[in-house]
Amino acid sequence: MVKAVGIDSGTKSMDVFGFDDETGEIIVDTAVDRNRVTENPAIIVNLLREIQREHGKIDAIVGPSGYGTPLKPAREVTDEEIALATFITEADVRRRLKIVGLRELMLLLREAKDLNVYFTPGVIHLPTVPGWRKANRIDLGTADKVFTVALAMVREAERKGIPYSQTNLIAVEVGFAYTSAMAVKNGQIVDGMAGTAGFPGYLGMGFMDGELAYALANALDDFGKLVLFQGGAAYVAGVNPFAVSPEEFVKLAREDEMVREGYNAMVEAIVKDVFTLLPSTKPEAIYLSGRFSRIPGFFNDVRNALERVFESYGFSIEVIKLESRARAKEAAEGSAIMANGIAGGKYKDLVEALRLKESSGSIFDWVNLKERDKLKIFEELIL
Repeated sequence: MVKAVGIDSGTKSMDVFGFDDETGEIIVDTAVDRNRVTENPAIIVNLLREIQREHGKIDAIVGPSGYGTPLKPAREVTDEEIALATFITEADVRRRLKIVGLRELMLLLREAKDLNVYFTPGVIHLPTVPGWRKANRIDLGTADKVFTVALAMVREAERKGIPYSQTNLIAVEVGFAYTSAMAVKNGQIVDGMAGTAGFPGYLGMGFMDGELAYALANALDDFGKLVLFQGGAAYVAGVNPFAVSPEEFVKLAREDEMVREGYNAMVEAIVKDVFTLLPSTKPEAIYLSGRFSRIPGFFNDVRNALERVFESYGFSIEVIKLESRARAKEAAEGSAIMANGIAGGKYKDLVEALRLKESSGSIFDWVNLKERDKLKIFEELIL
């Protein structure tokens, strides 16, 4: 019997899901507003302790890990590893961005000796992604994107009655800020188009034209992380993403030509993310997850767009909504599944397939700049 809990750190909320693999009981399924966590990270630690008091010792908790760390118990993670997993400049620390609250929460979880917390890798830490695909990349998929992949692999294995090591798919998460897509080949993550290094999402522009980055670096007194949360579909559409909900955005796209421009950009971006990954795997299914995927009209539009392009190339791949037991986000269940596997529960073969225990390195290992430039990046952003 394994009791496992997972935490998914999203832009709008921090979602917590847990279950007992013997009884199937869901022991927690809740979402905490991310602003509340930023103001007081201890509320998550208190919530975990409350769950443990009510249900008994939790065998493993997968904590929010930002850009990720090699898989290890939280108590063994160093200050440097936490800084790398949440890297920001001193100016952004002073602004108290949400990632500052995440950093403080990771530090609190490290010190919570009564909780069996693990921090987990991002895609770039995995040995299953070839080195050439990591070159000059940091964001191949944060730790929470690996959670989404874990759930997609479980659903695909269940759907086809196959072991995890035989799953071939692309998992797409369409969140409030970013869209990310990860390629799975023979049960292993082998590539990613993610967040700040993929095509545009709702808030963020995704990867940035190098010339635009050069211009902004010279035009702005402080090129902060908030810049990465701008320029996406909402901005193309001319709407305020904090005043217009995703549901309203989808509805407005059917009524307003300018909004439709941004909406089309977002739908097409997902198609491009998927097609960019096709050289890395031969998927038998595309799984869509995240806040936007739960809007029926949006899901149908993305599925139709993908199927039209597939048909034009003479092949067919099933597009599936990633189903979850969680009222909270799908990635929260994925993180709990990983926690169960880490603790040796029913999903231990999934953890083995993903080779999480072989994760290693840091997010800057694959930056191919002169050593003095690499050191300068490290010193300014981390130290």
